[in-house]
Amino acid sequence: MPIRGPAGEVDTRKVREEVSKSKTPTVPALSGEQGLNRYLSEIKKYPVLTAEQEYMLAKRYAEHEDPEAAAQLVSSHLRLVAKIAMGYRGYGLPVSDLISEGNVGLMQGVKKFEPDRGFRLATYAMWWIKASIQEFILRSWSLVKMGTTAAQKKLFFNLRRMKKQLEAYEDTDLSPEDVTKIATDLGVPEQEVINMNRRMMMGGDGSLNTPMRNGEDGSGEWQDWLTDDGPLQDELVADAEEAEVRHAMLVEAMDSLNDREKHILTERRLTEKPQTLEELSQVYDVSRERIRQIEVRAFEKLQKAMQRIAGERLLPGVA
Repeated sequence: MPIRGPAGEVDTRKVREEVSKSKTPTVPALSGEQGLNRYLSEIKKYPVLTAEQEYMLAKRYAEHEDPEAAAQLVSSHLRLVAKIAMGYRGYGLPVSDLISEGNVGLMQGVKKFEPDRGFRLATYAMWWIKASIQEFILRSWSLVKMGTTAAQKKLFFNLRRMKKQLEAYEDTDLSPEDVTKIATDLGVPEQEVINMNRRMMMGGDGSLNTPMRNGEDGSGEWQDWLTDDGPLQDELVADAEEAEVRHAMLVEAMDSLNDREKHILTERRLTEKPQTLEELSQVYDVSRERIRQIEVRAFEKLQKAMQRIAGERLLPGVA
């Protein structure tokens, strides 16, 4: 009997037959950096599920806690975990550990996934994968290297990206202009930016041309494993849906602000050409410092609203 799923009407009988024919996969073990080459090769063998297959497996697990369904959902998304983990390789930690932590997040995502909400598993699990990897990185870096406040964590995970956007040198102090730009965009003190940059200069991004550390199954470079025969469809779908989810959350969170706060925050942080404090002070006939205070307060209110909405949707690590 057909039912409604995320992709429309689903022929449950047909999909159930297809799913039952497939063998329950055994998730390959990841034994440190020495076994990374083989692991990355093995996970490429797992097929990507169709939306209908994924929906039926997710329903089976949600309603019956079927371990075989969970195993198929996990194995079909292992490549997504590996790809996300590679994006964090610049923090000086073994890639195998990052992938292992990402797999833990994936399993959490599978456990909490609600297929009737209309999104694909990759979209939902991506939040859990990233949160698990980030928490591992935070635990692994000593408190001397980075702080524990929400602002410091945000700075820690965004500094490299913003330096790249500003075309700032990786191994030198930031220019005063770049410090001001980063501090303003992230809502942190300028001294925090300077301190964090100096701490993080101790590490460095690994080159994509770095050879694999082991020689099993032939030789190769990291970039060989970052590409596939084609784009990861799950990743493309997840990226698009994640952007949609974030936009919807932002729109909803903006309702927590009054009209003046919305306008000032939008003009200062959500437009391509932000207005200056001086320009906005003339609009509202107040001082530049007052505009800055309103902006900071509005941003804090927006963050709290985003965290509340994320909690209601069971999404970790959003703000």
